[in-house]
Amino acid sequence: MGVVVTDGTTERTYAWASLRDLGVVDLTTDIHCVTHWFKLGTTWQGVPVAAVLEDAGAADEPYALVSSYGGYTTNVPVEDLVDRDAMVAVGYEGGPIPAEHGGPVRLLVPHLYLWKSAKWLREIRVMPEDEPGFWENVGYHHRGDPFLEQSYYGD
Repeated sequence: MGVVVTDGTTERTYAWASLRDLGVVDLTTDIHCVTHWFKLGTTWQGVPVAAVLEDAGAADEPYALVSSYGGYTTNVPVEDLVDRDAMVAVGYEGGPIPAEHGGPVRLLVPHLYLWKSAKWLREIRVMPEDEPGFWENVGYHHRGDPFLEQSYYGD
């Protein structure tokens, strides 16, 4: 198993262990759930999404559809993946990410609501057009910025 990064014409698969070869960084950040809970000062270890997309040669499209093992999907503008602290997380609080929290590898986009941080990461597909994911298809906001209270479509 691993993480596939594709732009629809080229594809690169990273074994979970080999992601670390791209350079693991530490990040201390707050996380926010759309149900109004948050956790301050969480510590994560991972590879910046910008580094993964660059290594795969897949950073030239404006949108991404992120998929999980189990079928979950979420859409994220590539700008939110490369211009901020988004990472392919491989560790949490100094240890492996527990399975119930998306381990062994999950996406972390800390400046957006957690539904954008897909657990059990399987694929990052960059695309020229936006394609809604699971929660976006049932009325959640396409971006999900907690500081702008973008919970539902139209917020």
